[in-house]
Amino acid sequence: MRLQDLMEDMPYLLETRGDQSVDIGAITSSSRERTDRGLFICISGARFDAHTFAPQAVENGCVALVVERFLDVDVPQVKVSNGRAALARIAAAFYGHPARGMKLVGITGTKGKTTTSYLTKAICEQAGYKCGLIGTTGNMIGQRRLPGTLTTPDPIDLQRDLRAMADEGVQVVVMEVSAHAIDMHRLDGLRFEAGCYTNFSQDHLDYFHTMERYFEVKKRFFTSGMVRNAALNADEETSARIRADLTIPRVTYGICADADLFARDIEISEEGVSFELQLQGMHNIRVNLYMTGMFNIYNAMAAASCAMILGIDADAIRLGLESMKSVPGRIEMLPTGTPYRVILDYAHSPDSLMNILKTVREFTRGRLIAVFGCGGDRDKGKRPIMGEIGGRLADLCILTSDNPRTEEPMAILAAVEEGIKPLGKPYEIIENRRLAIRRALEIGREGDIIVLAGKGHETYQDIMGVKHPFDEKVVVQELLEEMRRPS
Repeated sequence: MRLQDLMEDMPYLLETRGDQSVDIGAITSSSRERTDRGLFICISGARFDAHTFAPQAVENGCVALVVERFLDVDVPQVKVSNGRAALARIAAAFYGHPARGMKLVGITGTKGKTTTSYLTKAICEQAGYKCGLIGTTGNMIGQRRLPGTLTTPDPIDLQRDLRAMADEGVQVVVMEVSAHAIDMHRLDGLRFEAGCYTNFSQDHLDYFHTMERYFEVKKRFFTSGMVRNAALNADEETSARIRADLTIPRVTYGICADADLFARDIEISEEGVSFELQLQGMHNIRVNLYMTGMFNIYNAMAAASCAMILGIDADAIRLGLESMKSVPGRIEMLPTGTPYRVILDYAHSPDSLMNILKTVREFTRGRLIAVFGCGGDRDKGKRPIMGEIGGRLADLCILTSDNPRTEEPMAILAAVEEGIKPLGKPYEIIENRRLAIRRALEIGREGDIIVLAGKGHETYQDIMGVKHPFDEKVVVQELLEEMRRPS
């Protein structure tokens, strides 16, 4: 593909230099990647400026550059006003704009994105659509998994996967949309048939710095022309601020507030939730969801709202919701063969930790034991908040490491301890996560529930830039086998 073809309809194009008919065989934003006839997009980031590494990219096979300022490098160059935004559109053009032949559903919000995306995919499949999924737990075509590392992939990986989905006949793609992806322009040029807003609470302040900026980025997803139809949680107070500036059709869902879609006659048990789902313009349907917790009722309504936007009928909505037994790392009960239960959950923010502990408390016959920590190099303000939540809602907390990254693990735990210590509730600090889990398993008694919060679907511990294998499903089974061996 010629460089000039990749730049067609490029809103960020400012000026060009050199032969724009040069043939491009690959696109990259990494100067270390070896390419054949590559196009190197220079991104100016907070930590480094990729323009500095353009000569290295040329040495590694790049034959042209996309820049925000012209460089003294003897290859054709395209100057753009925003390198990140240009990258998204170049990637889409390079892979033949695969999203144009599919319906995209985007789920954004602080919590619930993963579960809502799985439920939406299940409904669409019941309706006969071939579906793809892009999100935190990895990307999927039908039931086949593709590799993935970010909630919303970088534009090159995203468009590559969308191309693979289009080539396999995928009709609907359900995508988690992170605030980081919106702010970094990873989705520029895409149009979503439906965009869903689940909720808003504290997270990612290491990047966004203020809650206001974090919210405004979320809001931008719905007001920038990227979304054709919106589904909004009417019980989330910040939804009103989005509705005030909306110029697109919308569907609302809720339990407390007036909404187009709402749940009534709710019954919550250890095994799941049952509720009457009342859909605007449809017959009321009884849903028996095999995932427990009030938050999963909201996730189910969010998915149903997206399905309504796509024109899916009530029967497919019910069958899709009821077909989901679990979502990886989300309130996932592990098979342990013990008189106590062990639940795995991705809860790593104050609200998500509160939700999982409140939910589990409702069916805990014995003690509620919470094993959790906070990630390093991330929002430090939430650490004592999570400590207080754990201490208030659990009978015993075991504070431990959760991806300390480049920070000193005990310093992180000391900040968490600040929140729990004033409560006078029992807690222990065991920095080594494997030993912390072993301690919880050793003291577990009949009727107790142990919640392992923070890792969920993740299969590693990030320590000083190295991701060490750590799959809690595997770790729990290994520890139980060790404990059952004769001494």
